[in-house]
Amino acid sequence: MGARGSRLLLDGGSELVDGLASWWTAAHGYAHPHIADRVQEQLHKLPHVAFGGLAHEAGYTLAKRLCSMLPAPLGHAFLVESGSVAVEVALKIALQSFHNRGETRRRKVVCFEGAYHGDTFATMALCDPVDGMHRAFSGTGIDAVHLPLPGEDDAFERAFAAIAPEVACAIVEPLAQCAGGIRLHDPAVLRRLRRACDEHGVLLVFDEIATGFYRTGAPFALLEADVVPDLLTVGKALTGGTLPLAATIASEALFESFLSDDAGAALQHGPTYMANALSCAAAHASLDLFEASDYGARVAALESKLHEGFRGLEDRPFVRDVRVKGAIAAVELEPGRAPTSTAFAEHGAFVRPLRLHGSDVVYLMPPLTIDDADLEVLFQAVSRCLPR
Repeated sequence: MGARGSRLLLDGGSELVDGLASWWTAAHGYAHPHIADRVQEQLHKLPHVAFGGLAHEAGYTLAKRLCSMLPAPLGHAFLVESGSVAVEVALKIALQSFHNRGETRRRKVVCFEGAYHGDTFATMALCDPVDGMHRAFSGTGIDAVHLPLPGEDDAFERAFAAIAPEVACAIVEPLAQCAGGIRLHDPAVLRRLRRACDEHGVLLVFDEIATGFYRTGAPFALLEADVVPDLLTVGKALTGGTLPLAATIASEALFESFLSDDAGAALQHGPTYMANALSCAAAHASLDLFEASDYGARVAALESKLHEGFRGLEDRPFVRDVRVKGAIAAVELEPGRAPTSTAFAEHGAFVRPLRLHGSDVVYLMPPLTIDDADLEVLFQAVSRCLPR
């Protein structure tokens, strides 16, 4: 029926603390007045205009603002209406950039075990084909090659080198693979990916739809890792969980590879609601809020509380692992062992476990602004519902 702060207001008057921030979007909590005011102002000014042959101030200024938050050479933003589409656009840019240069052999995309990149056909092909939720669609869509993330030996480098002449790009969720099982990796993994891509002339794509905007602690995971990709996707918390918007951000070199008098060299992608003015206004308001408060310190404090709140859960029956990173906490269990969402709701929490082929994962990714009282509701619900 409604929502405010970190709480969902249900029919009948009951409330649930949202442990998932509406799939990690509501970073500032629900119904923030600043976002509502900016959207209302834009609604009366210009709610939407087709971003093809026309443009608007909210879109232009948002693209510039996003790029200003990122290190060079990332400098050109393409605004779309969902995270899946942002990844699709990144793939199109990567593959077409080689096509524009006459390197038509490079059609493969390297992705990784445990990955999740979206629900459209091309993005489903990038998801884990064994343990992922889209394994029924394995082998369809884009020519995707799944490799393990770099580990202790050089197996990744050897496998990558064997196919690199046919690879256009490699795509990874930096530091945290989220919907594929909340799997964490070290920044050194990303540095090895960058080196391998540079060695073989392959483009590197970071999918920060879930990790961007302080979810892992830094404004963007790439900043913590000190690795700059050729393409970046952002979304989810971009508008603070209010309106659909995502962006694909490209390097200067990639942008220039599409500049031509030949229309066939242009990026042919124009969703009807791309760069929607209302969504851009919401994004500006969300970025205002990120800038107005020390979200880095806020998430560092939340990370400590998540560690403490999940302490001891590794000793519960059927639990394989407990892991925390930034504003992400997860308990991995044997498959079929996670409680139902209904069980969590009976304790005042909305928690929706991931049920994968090889494991269940109970996780929290709450609003970054959640207070201690609501966080305690989530901790109590997880503790009471997990097997003892």
